[in-house]
Amino acid sequence: MHPLSGRTLMGAALAASLLSGCAGPEYTYIRDDDGATYFKVPAGWRQVDQKAIEKAVFGEDDREDRSALRRTVWIVAFDADERPSIDHLVTGPAGADDRPFVLVKVQKLNAEQRNRASLNMLRNSLGFPVALDDDMRRRLDESGIYPYKDFKLLTDRVLPVVDGVRGVRSVFNLRHGSGPVQTYDETAYLSADGSRISSLVIGCSPECHREHAAEIGLIAESFKVKRILNP
Repeated sequence: MHPLSGRTLMGAALAASLLSGCAGPEYTYIRDDDGATYFKVPAGWRQVDQKAIEKAVFGEDDREDRSALRRTVWIVAFDADERPSIDHLVTGPAGADDRPFVLVKVQKLNAEQRNRASLNMLRNSLGFPVALDDDMRRRLDESGIYPYKDFKLLTDRVLPVVDGVRGVRSVFNLRHGSGPVQTYDETAYLSADGSRISSLVIGCSPECHREHAAEIGLIAESFKVKRILNP
């Protein structure tokens, strides 16, 4: 999987470079393999090692179910920290220099998943407990095995439908195990034909989120899904 190979918007990057004189492009532009999902990050952000992302998401072994998941999921991450790491998604960088982290996942849905697709399915598409009732959240908190604690929803907004693409954007706090509280800004879209969910999440500490609010907002607002229908 090479998320930037052949998918970086070179024309836009070149235009940005020309507009800024001798300076390099201000942003890196990224599309998924199908070209339907796209977003941008500041040019100084570094791409997280793809093998580390896939290991964290798919697991270490090559069982058939893992291989099938790899065929249906496209995923990429970028880190504002000078030492990018997939661990920063849930814990943030060590030390005081906390920086934002962004992860994007595009998942193709099977027939059963398409039939039960909903706004709440979008809210939970990255595995965070955004759309759960109080009883389920309490039972998960008490289970001792669920990694996310102290969930607090800050904002939740249903996005306008554009060309048949539905979406939601939620901002929330939670902790991963005994780690520090992190703030997450999550946007998820269901494609017009219902065939895939595209999800983006930007995370860092609450203090970092406030400090970088404008930058985080720009990334979230750049995240779009085109109306591309299956033949």
